[in-house]
Amino acid sequence: MRTSKVMLSSSLLRIVSQCWEPSADGGSSRKGGDSSGRNDGLLWYKNSGSHSAGEYSMAVVQANNLLEDHSQLESGPLTTSDWGPQGTFVGIYDGHGGPEAARFVNERLFHTIKKYATENHGMSADVIKRAFLATEDEFLSLVKKQWLIMPQIASVGSCCLVGVICSGQLYIANAGDSRAVLGRREKATKEMKAIQLSSEHNASCESVREDLRLLHPNDPHIVVLKHNVWRVKGLIQVSRSIGDAYLKKAEFNKEPLFVKFRLPNSFDSPVLRADPTVHVQRIHPQDQFLIFASDGLWEHLSNQEAVDIVNNSLRNGVAKKLVKVAMRRAAKKREMRYTDLKKIDRGVRRHFHDDITVIVLFLDTHGTRSSTHRITQRLSRISPVSFKGSGRGSGMSRA
Repeated sequence: MRTSKVMLSSSLLRIVSQCWEPSADGGSSRKGGDSSGRNDGLLWYKNSGSHSAGEYSMAVVQANNLLEDHSQLESGPLTTSDWGPQGTFVGIYDGHGGPEAARFVNERLFHTIKKYATENHGMSADVIKRAFLATEDEFLSLVKKQWLIMPQIASVGSCCLVGVICSGQLYIANAGDSRAVLGRREKATKEMKAIQLSSEHNASCESVREDLRLLHPNDPHIVVLKHNVWRVKGLIQVSRSIGDAYLKKAEFNKEPLFVKFRLPNSFDSPVLRADPTVHVQRIHPQDQFLIFASDGLWEHLSNQEAVDIVNNSLRNGVAKKLVKVAMRRAAKKREMRYTDLKKIDRGVRRHFHDDITVIVLFLDTHGTRSSTHRITQRLSRISPVSFKGSGRGSGMSRA
């Protein structure tokens, strides 16, 4: 029994202790028809591909020394059975304090959603909520196992934005401050309107601060304005996440955790939450595309600006275009040229912009195609462009 516990702990540890470096040559191309993915310095992208309801484009640019953003796109069965409902799953996982929590969510959340969808005989808001909380419990169990070996894992967390298209329904679930925006063509004016579908959990929002004060009425320091930025307990901007065990359980807010993360007083209830806000709606014919992105994009573009760029651009490479527009604006804010910004290495680059991940889903069919074709597409820290495929004619390769 003791041996099995050690093996389990070692397996979990591997998930959070892998080390990654960008390719030495700074650029590569992987060919595989529709599945080709490329990287250009610190920018990785997949110009175009197909999912259950249309086409997609995705891209990520690194700014941190270790890329803390992870993302995935899954198209195919949404249960553990190939005969279950088909659809598309999108996940944007914006890590903070390190990449470990985002990587863990990238490995576990979709599989957990499929498990609960199988038990539920279909997709629902409750299935997604339960999967978020189960993934949170798994990660906190990992923190407990590794507490004495690597206590810093208690200070690692991840925002989590999920989109699911299934049977003509759209599910958007969010914990943190990533964002999902719908591009909808107005019937009367024919204009493309930006509609934000995700609720954000960031202390910069007055409604979030009010919620925190209601949940913690006896804590006058539950939100603190520090250097003109609102932070929960003066430490973190987001009020919901997966991970951040040091603000979920008092047992992880003490030695040997670094002093800068320790609160002066113990707490009985979690400071941060892991349950997502879930939005569900039917997909309508006028719904043209969805933009999923970490907050690194939205720091530089408004919802309408992003929708206008997608609407007025070729589909091929449009996610990369959004990332580059954000980078150009980041450079302009610092009164420098975009070409000079591109020369700045990871780590130092974080002073100019955050890691940015973008996935654009085009809604070409407003139901879901019936197919056994399965696609997995990931842009992540372990392998910047990684993809798998199965089924006839998939033409997919794995990086």
